[in-house]
Amino acid sequence: MLLSVIVITRNEAHNIRGCLESASFADEFVVVDNGSADDTCAIAEACGARVTRTADWPGFGAQKNRALALARGDWVLSLDADERVSPALAHSIRGVLADAGAASGTPASSIAGYELSRLSRFCGQWIHHGDWNPDRVLRLFRRGAGRFTDDRVHEQLRVEGPTARLEGELLHETMPSLEDALDKMNRYSSGRALDRVGAGRRGGLGRALTHGAWAFLRSYVLKRGFLDGALGFILAVYIAEGTYYRYLKMRWLAPAE
Repeated sequence: MLLSVIVITRNEAHNIRGCLESASFADEFVVVDNGSADDTCAIAEACGARVTRTADWPGFGAQKNRALALARGDWVLSLDADERVSPALAHSIRGVLADAGAASGTPASSIAGYELSRLSRFCGQWIHHGDWNPDRVLRLFRRGAGRFTDDRVHEQLRVEGPTARLEGELLHETMPSLEDALDKMNRYSSGRALDRVGAGRRGGLGRALTHGAWAFLRSYVLKRGFLDGALGFILAVYIAEGTYYRYLKMRWLAPAE
């Protein structure tokens, strides 16, 4: 069974080599790039990827569907440029491909997709509690059985058929500094606000305060983010602030009545 790895990029020269090399067992790499001003495309091509450049930015979901349409493998593994396949996860994925290539009619032959356990690093520290852990993401699937939602941010993969979970971790090297985190918060809260307004949801100051406070309580107390120390507190504040701004932006982005 052939495996395609798909990645969408923009100015990921510092990440793309590590991402692709961690999945070196794949049969092909498909990279769809949107306006990188650095060496992202050249590095990806040097790693053996087929690179397609797009002039417009339709959002994360639509861009990933563009990459998916270019994949030729029997199975597809969707990765973000700042993610790495751990050796244990690579072993599990190779096992799926080997089983899928064996005789049909086994229980594994009916699985359409697999969830991966993602472990994220925030400002240099691996996060083991709070909203970020456990973090299970559906990323490995049979081509033709899955498609991404068209959300601008926080897109989801939808597959037709049963799913299972793989052993091993997907390592997420996200937001190495607070400056990176704040920049991402601003972009993602705007994108998510647009998605929700488009779906008919309403925002406002009251909702922003209520949902922001609940996000902090859930992440820091109920999900024991405090066990991650000082950065656990900072991350909980970060999550609460992102939630607050998302609902506040929904108020101003909503069409006038």
